[in-house]
Amino acid sequence: MESSIKTFEEYFSQSVEVRMQHYEKDGRLQHVMLSHQFSIKLMEELFDIADHVKGMTRKPNGIEFLKSLLSHKKAMLYFTQPSTRTFLSFLTACQMVGMDTGEVRDPSLSSEYKGESQEDGVRVFSSYFDLIIMRDPKPGFCEYMAYLLDNTGRSVPIMNGGSGKDQHPTQALLDLYTMHRSFQHKGGISKKRYAFVGDLLRGRAVRSSVMLLSQYKDVEMDFVAPSSFQIAEDLEDILRSQNIKIRKTDDLGSVLSDVDCVYMTRLQDEYDLSGESNLIDYSQFSLTTDNVNQMKSDAIILHPLPRRHEISTEVDADPRAMYWRQLRNGVYIRAALLLYVFNVAHRLKDY
Repeated sequence: MESSIKTFEEYFSQSVEVRMQHYEKDGRLQHVMLSHQFSIKLMEELFDIADHVKGMTRKPNGIEFLKSLLSHKKAMLYFTQPSTRTFLSFLTACQMVGMDTGEVRDPSLSSEYKGESQEDGVRVFSSYFDLIIMRDPKPGFCEYMAYLLDNTGRSVPIMNGGSGKDQHPTQALLDLYTMHRSFQHKGGISKKRYAFVGDLLRGRAVRSSVMLLSQYKDVEMDFVAPSSFQIAEDLEDILRSQNIKIRKTDDLGSVLSDVDCVYMTRLQDEYDLSGESNLIDYSQFSLTTDNVNQMKSDAIILHPLPRRHEISTEVDADPRAMYWRQLRNGVYIRAALLLYVFNVAHRLKDY
């Protein structure tokens, strides 16, 4: 599809709805860029695939079958922003379904050091690999590269592994998958109350997960944060336009006894401009064995990780602590996404 749009700024100024049109092919996801792309129906399909993948990894012949599904495909992991969990989760997911992988994690060791543009670098990757998984500190850059590749003769799927402060769609997907599994015998994700705690302004995981959660019926959300790090106005406006009941507070204790899920986050101080994180007493936005006792017995605690001091390690032994399970779920849901994008998930029925 030809376009007169030449710059990143021109492309990104378009509405989400317009940009999303570029990310599908034949009615299916081609590029995974935005949490907005996942409807409840699609999420439930992916959750089912992930359940099958998880079950198969527990059997030797199941593991071998999984590895045969995409053994003819190769993935490039292009992470120009530091990452451990997301990188390893995607790497493990690729290995789980048989994909060979390449990686660039330090631009100084690539041709970018010689002056090559990122755009040219990604075009090179598209010539060698069948999929590019990207993390970049610039908001929307993954989207822009997907758009550019679609205007070449060598478009390959791109998955967004985190872009700036704006999007982390696969983190949101694994968050919702963990909620789904935790609440599947308790009425599901709908009609529950969720608290998001910490640096909510700069946390892309929170932003993406809130967008997915907002699709579910009768959910309520509490946003517990210092006033300077409360949710962005545009996100609040979206939620209010959907008539979702939201509350904003800086008092964690005021909500703990009423919520079904507490989603903790760390300070995103890598985005500080002048040391503003140092002005916050973050102990007020932390979980300890004392205040966890205020929670419902069947509530859950999530965290996208890495954590610092916002969850005491003593809480790890609490049965409501689901963040390590959440971490493991990331591999299964990302493997499911790979199978879906390459349209081979139906072969799981052959096992």
